[in-house]
Amino acid sequence: MAASKRSEGELLPLPQDLSHHFSEVTKRRTPSSIKEFYRFFAIPNIGNLGGGLPNDELFPFDTLEAQTANPDRYQCTPNHPVSARQGSQPVTRGKVPQSDVNTASWRIKVPKTTPQVDPLKRIDLSTALQYGTAGGYPPLLSLIRQFTTELLHPTVPYRGGPEVILTCGSTDGFSKTVQLISNTWNPSHDPVSSRPGMLCERYVYNNALACVEPRGIQVVPVDIDSDGMMGKGPGGLQDILQNWDPRQGARPHFIYTVTMGHNPTGTVISVERRREIYAICQRFDVIIVEDDPYWYLQFASAAEREAESRGHVVKPAVPYAPPKLTGYDFLDSLVPSYLSIDVDGRVIRLDTFSKTVAPGCRLGWITAQPAFIERLERITETTTQQPSGFVQAMVVEMLMGPAQKDKVKSFHKLSIKDKAQYQGWELDGWVRWLEGLRGVYERRMLRMCSLLDESLFQLKQSTPVNDLESDWGVITKTRIMSYDWPRGGMFVWVRIHLENHPLWQAKGTSVPVLDGPALAQALMIFLTHKPQLVIAAPGTMFAATPHVAEDTAWAYLRLCFGTETEEKIAPCSRRFAAGLQRFWRIKSVEEMERLVAELRSSSEPDLEDLANLGFEGDE
Repeated sequence: MAASKRSEGELLPLPQDLSHHFSEVTKRRTPSSIKEFYRFFAIPNIGNLGGGLPNDELFPFDTLEAQTANPDRYQCTPNHPVSARQGSQPVTRGKVPQSDVNTASWRIKVPKTTPQVDPLKRIDLSTALQYGTAGGYPPLLSLIRQFTTELLHPTVPYRGGPEVILTCGSTDGFSKTVQLISNTWNPSHDPVSSRPGMLCERYVYNNALACVEPRGIQVVPVDIDSDGMMGKGPGGLQDILQNWDPRQGARPHFIYTVTMGHNPTGTVISVERRREIYAICQRFDVIIVEDDPYWYLQFASAAEREAESRGHVVKPAVPYAPPKLTGYDFLDSLVPSYLSIDVDGRVIRLDTFSKTVAPGCRLGWITAQPAFIERLERITETTTQQPSGFVQAMVVEMLMGPAQKDKVKSFHKLSIKDKAQYQGWELDGWVRWLEGLRGVYERRMLRMCSLLDESLFQLKQSTPVNDLESDWGVITKTRIMSYDWPRGGMFVWVRIHLENHPLWQAKGTSVPVLDGPALAQALMIFLTHKPQLVIAAPGTMFAATPHVAEDTAWAYLRLCFGTETEEKIAPCSRRFAAGLQRFWRIKSVEEMERLVAELRSSSEPDLEDLANLGFEGDE
């Protein structure tokens, strides 16, 4: 069996040499001489007089202990739409992840030290809190490597497969990736023709912009539709690259994209669209930086429940059928990463524990071809080094669970080479935890969208003009918002139809014209007033460029169903919907001007009882 797997791998092409994408600084980086020295510390009974490491007996922590959640704490939702489960499409019958213990939580403990002499073969505070190599804490790195190559991306189509490196979260991972593949550009002395560019969706996570703009990188937005980034058509990826004017700068050579539960629009890019975009990237030699903090939050019920809510015909779903099964129906049902079609090795994927454990742990990983990871390790050696030892030690203990103590002992005894290839970790509990989290978020999404659907329109009945018409009334129906139920992620991207407001384009005094941006500002502050008391994220926060902000982004609000507590989702959604209805009944230009003035003032708003529907906890 092993020989068969090896021969299959040898038939795959090697990843392409894409080092021409490296920045000039990246090309000049050399391995840290100090980190290279660390390999000698693994010699049993070696007397370390050369390392410059503090003695671990002086660490003021004797143990780290915590109560952690049982993996099956939360109820799962179905992995396939109703039409797929009831129709002729087969449903994968894999093993069902079981919880490791039959209690609500378990205690994990990281001791101060273990009897092992080799610091690379121990899970304790003496090694976790000590200086280490940039790749990450060996047991956690081993577990992440197995999870990534066996379960997340089991069919990466280049020889040898990808490698991984730990990061301090996706923001750190993206920052290092930008350093890896882009030079800085200074408008005061660098020619415009050399200015690097980054492609991204028209609406984009704003921290990505904050990372690239100080480096002088030009942001180039790509149009989107209900399936995410467009590959073809006007404003699509091919159109932009094919018709690029070099007078604007160098043709962009990398994409930043959130493909699963896109932030802020909630789309999931289909396999067919991914193939289309990947082929375009091959043609124009573009690197794909895939940021996927929400990959496990794909909602099988969204399309059908939206159709049912709105009286539309439900289209039979055709579930994704992976070429290789992992044995977990939950994982096999998910739309795969760009890595699944990455024959060239041009995909750099960012993952994080921020949404699966906690944002404050600042822990994640990058998956890419080995040549990219080697350069990223050089960057890490002289910037953050590996993530916090406290966090790595606690997370690896939590992921393993109490049933894997014998496996930890076995891992201790392996050589450094064998550790890198170790695949003996049991991951049932972690997969079950992820599946349960998806269930929580999917139920929240369904609850919010069902309530918002009740207020898509404002209904208004006319007053009879005489007694003859007293038994009759004309009801006008005005659309005030529209949106797609998110197919993944944590957000509802709501289009507010301000062009239908009675005061649209009304003339004012302090605000000359109540146009879209002005009404959007008035609405945002109006929603924070009683009785609404909700805050939504304005669409302009996610505009890829100032032009996008002025053109269309002002018409959107992003609602997050992940931040507030379970019991607040329904009342907050109702208050938001009712607030829109009240806003449409405002007939006074002066009142609108007061709302705009309040938003633009520097005074602090009254935050008492204000519900957060707009922002994630780590934003």
